[in-house]
Amino acid sequence: MNPFFKNFGPFNLKQILTFLNLSISLPNSVENILIKDVKDLSSANTNELTFFHNKNYEKLASTTKASCCITLENLAKYLPNTCEPIIVDNVLLSIAEITKKFYPTSVTDDFDSSVVEIEKTSFKDDIFYGRNIFIGKNVQIGKNCKIGHNSIIESNVIIGDDCTIGSNVILRNSLIKNNVSILDGAIIGKKGFGFFPNKDKNVRYPHIGIVIIDDNCEIGCGATIDRGSMSNTVIGKNTYIDNQVHIAHNNKIGENCIVAGQVGFAGSSSLGNNVMIGGQAGISGHLKIGHNVQIGGGSGVLDDLKDNSKVMGYPATSIRNFLKEKKSILDLLKRKK
Repeated sequence: MNPFFKNFGPFNLKQILTFLNLSISLPNSVENILIKDVKDLSSANTNELTFFHNKNYEKLASTTKASCCITLENLAKYLPNTCEPIIVDNVLLSIAEITKKFYPTSVTDDFDSSVVEIEKTSFKDDIFYGRNIFIGKNVQIGKNCKIGHNSIIESNVIIGDDCTIGSNVILRNSLIKNNVSILDGAIIGKKGFGFFPNKDKNVRYPHIGIVIIDDNCEIGCGATIDRGSMSNTVIGKNTYIDNQVHIAHNNKIGENCIVAGQVGFAGSSSLGNNVMIGGQAGISGHLKIGHNVQIGGGSGVLDDLKDNSKVMGYPATSIRNFLKEKKSILDLLKRKK
């Protein structure tokens, strides 16, 4: 079950078809299957619903344990026999509608009316804190923590021991482990930039994941880390994130990584361990970046990168190719003079 958002299920498969305005004839034994939750392909289990919209996820689809899957007609063949396909025209729009039924509060959590002054909570005697601090519901804070001025720990936040939260920080829907430093002005756990463009009205889809920041991390000033949509956004142990970095929903960043200022991550990419990224680089969505990769400042990464790669430029290419192309351009300019 989701740790922070209330699940309004279960719903049987017949109800789910009704939510989607689908007229599909299914055997009674299938229509009455109780669906308890909505998850991605890799984490879904029996009596749970998943979705499959892109052939790039064929391997995950073939091994999913979900009881049913919202998908396209040409992709249904990749699902196991134990998973009932629900064929739709627009997978992402359909899964968004179903997720809203299970987790309606995940779309409307921008304002937390439950927060109270820290002086009115049990934390006042156990942590060090500045002025004008507010705490929401379902919050846990460990030992020896410090919270700066004007910060808000909104609903659904767990903070481990020996953490430092700076001033003007906003946290929600996040699990912060031990010895983590979050510097001034960071915003962590807000919903991601996920919606479907529509000529009449853009349709936002729910974000029911959370942000997980592992031990000994540092998150810089003004950094923004969005919570996951179906899965979680994860920052691995000992990773340092510089100022003004944006990490979109569902990203998985490995251990011992260093990300310099103004780097931007689109959604659903994964980074291995010991990755170093220079300032103002951009990482496209749904990419796999290997271990020990180095990405030069200002680069635009558009494709997967293997372990130990060193790249630079836009689009990012190997350092050797980048320097060779740069030399060629400089030589050409010199000849024109």
